[in-house]
Amino acid sequence: MGKYVISETKNGGFSFNLKSSNGQVVATSQVYKSLEACKNGAASVAKNAPAVPVEDQTVEGFKQEKCPKFELYKDKAGEFRFRLKASNGENIVGSEGYSAKSSCLNGIESVRKNADSPVERAEKK
Repeated sequence: MGKYVISETKNGGFSFNLKSSNGQVVATSQVYKSLEACKNGAASVAKNAPAVPVEDQTVEGFKQEKCPKFELYKDKAGEFRFRLKASNGENIVGSEGYSAKSSCLNGIESVRKNADSPVERAEKK
C-alpha cells in the first residue's frame, strides 16, 4: 500500500506527495495554506481518483470530460503528464513528465490503486 506524505513548504504552506508501495512519488499536490486544507486535498484524491474518466488531450478531437477527471497532456518539453482535477475544476495533483504515453497511463493507474492510502506527516529536517 502507498501513502500520502505531507510536508511543510519553505513559505509556510503544506503539500503532499502520493507514494506507491515501492516508495516512488506518483503524484504531487499544489501548495495549501493550512495543514487541514492539505489533508482535505489528499481526501479529495482518495474520493475522486478511483472512478473518474481520463481526458486524453494528446489525441486530435479528444472527448471533453466533466470534472472530476484526469487530464492526460503533453507539456512544452514534449513529455506526457497528467493532472487530477476536482469537481470545481481545481488541480488536486499533478505528475512528473514521462517520455512514453503508456508510462503516464501507468502513473494514473498507480494513483487510482494508491488513492485510499494513509496520510502521514514527513519528518522535519
